[in-house]
Amino acid sequence: MGGDQLVAQVRDFWNRRPCNIRHSPRPVGTREYFDEVERRKYFVEPHIPGFAQFERWRGKRVLEIGCGIGTDSINFARAGADLTVVDLSEKSLEICKKRFEVYGERARFYHGNAEELSSFLPVEPYDLIYSFGVIHHTPEPSRVFEEIKKYCHPDTEIRVMLYSKWSWKVLWIVVKYGRGAFWRASELVRTYSEAQTGCPVTHYYSFRDIRRLMKGYEILEMRKDHIFPYRIDRYLQYEYEWVWYFKWMPKPLFRFLEKTLGWHTLVVARLIRSRF
Repeated sequence: MGGDQLVAQVRDFWNRRPCNIRHSPRPVGTREYFDEVERRKYFVEPHIPGFAQFERWRGKRVLEIGCGIGTDSINFARAGADLTVVDLSEKSLEICKKRFEVYGERARFYHGNAEELSSFLPVEPYDLIYSFGVIHHTPEPSRVFEEIKKYCHPDTEIRVMLYSKWSWKVLWIVVKYGRGAFWRASELVRTYSEAQTGCPVTHYYSFRDIRRLMKGYEILEMRKDHIFPYRIDRYLQYEYEWVWYFKWMPKPLFRFLEKTLGWHTLVVARLIRSRF
């Protein structure tokens, strides 16, 4: 399948069901809906605000690649960032724009493929380039990281989340859906990585893989976080009951497990500075 066809499949997948769209049963686009989506997202993924450091970017230029329906985006804007957002999904971008309208915040919105970022986004330097859980869903992530370089000044910080190869989530997917067929891990992870099955592209990485992928970048920090501990059947009913094998686990042990087998690899980087 050609790259353009695959990108179109990825776009259609997220248009059908934008990420986190079902985090609230309230009418999509209302203030009540957006408030509940935000509460639920940061309740389930409490590491995000600490990683994004929203307040730190007040008065700074921030580029978010893959804004989705705008939960992180709106928090950058509230904190006073000069924000530009990009997304491949027209539907996600539409909801993100509505969110900004509802809360009276401002940003610049661009629709397009991050592998071709400079073809539609003016090349200007940003202080932060942020992407959480997005780049691993594009066919050629290395192209995105090459494009990002065009938007960096010497002190630009890059903060990205990429899925982790050595993680509880991968083990769980392979055991639950593949009956232990680890040789099918790539196919299984692609199919079952998201709430909506059948994602066309899902990459996942070891730390070594990420260093290769981010060639030309200095990795300042790289760590794992996040294991989803809730029973999915209850979670879909907006109830938060831990599965039995996590319920009885001491919290310090669970946090250790998240740091060693977390699904989210959190990366902080910047361009390698020339010595000349």
